[in-house]
Amino acid sequence: MRGRLLATGGVLGAGLVLGSVVPAAAEDAAAAPAVQCQITDPRLAELSGLVAVGDRLLAMNDGGEQLAVHLLDAACQVIEVHTAAIDPYDPEDMAVAADGTVWFADTGDNNGVRGTVALLALRPDGTTGVYRLTYPDGPHDAEALLLAPDGTPYVVTKELLGASGVYSPAAALADGGTVALAKVASVNLTLTGTAGGPVGQAGQLLVTGGAVATDGKHLALRTYTDAYVWTLAGNDVVGALAGQPVRIPLPDSPQGEAISFTADGLGLLVASEMLPSDLTRVSLTPELAAAAQAPPAGPVPSFTDLTSSGMSPITSGLIAAAVATVVVWISGRLRRRP
Repeated sequence: MRGRLLATGGVLGAGLVLGSVVPAAAEDAAAAPAVQCQITDPRLAELSGLVAVGDRLLAMNDGGEQLAVHLLDAACQVIEVHTAAIDPYDPEDMAVAADGTVWFADTGDNNGVRGTVALLALRPDGTTGVYRLTYPDGPHDAEALLLAPDGTPYVVTKELLGASGVYSPAAALADGGTVALAKVASVNLTLTGTAGGPVGQAGQLLVTGGAVATDGKHLALRTYTDAYVWTLAGNDVVGALAGQPVRIPLPDSPQGEAISFTADGLGLLVASEMLPSDLTRVSLTPELAAAAQAPPAGPVPSFTDLTSSGMSPITSGLIAAAVATVVVWISGRLRRRP
């Protein structure tokens, strides 16, 4: 990680001055969180991003001199590592698009010094892309990426007082170029009383990760201590965030930053930096789970698990993405990390 945790002096109680109040934990209790497995691989000591794909996981580390994607099995064992010839500054979150492209939010900026941030792409044909972005109101630290079903990216900032900005490109992304971001929404968080994280009560206000369900029905943001889940209709991320979320307290963890919906959309998977890291499944509330199980209005993108092709790990690709019955293999030519 290039830059560490920000100072927390004078923030206790800061969330009380913000506007909208996030609701208390859902009245209808979901199943108790359950540890699926422990991540122990030293290459993931700063785990920051997760995406569930069938019974596998894509995981990314915070930092490093090369962009890397780790494929984990259901027991949290790393079975493949793929790298790209991109030296990121401070990648913080990841998402997978319907066409199989893996997107990374290289948006970390703990010291508020970056003139630009970037979205980094690993495409299904093995090529890469670097898309630079500028904020309209000066530098921000951001650790959460929301990728709408239509592929529109939203970067959510990590704000000490809990008033996170939501930014999206104001124009089409330009590979190798720079595009301005526009602030399209705000998310105001308040103190929740949930224990956890490395910075005391301030951790209840700091957004550290984001995810959109594979079926496109929900989106989530997390702090060090809690997850917030909104119902998503179509691609209207801004409209969803204007609504009232369901807050789900998360198990205490050292530095929780990674979050993904489960492949079936009925729960969340969360994990933390520092090893060993528990990969914990947190069920959605009954109402949210019922919405996830409702039949979709039309065809929606979904991701399938990697299947054995008889080829080497490099040539068999990183991930399969299915849109209806079309399967796109990813990263066929990406180089494996030594």
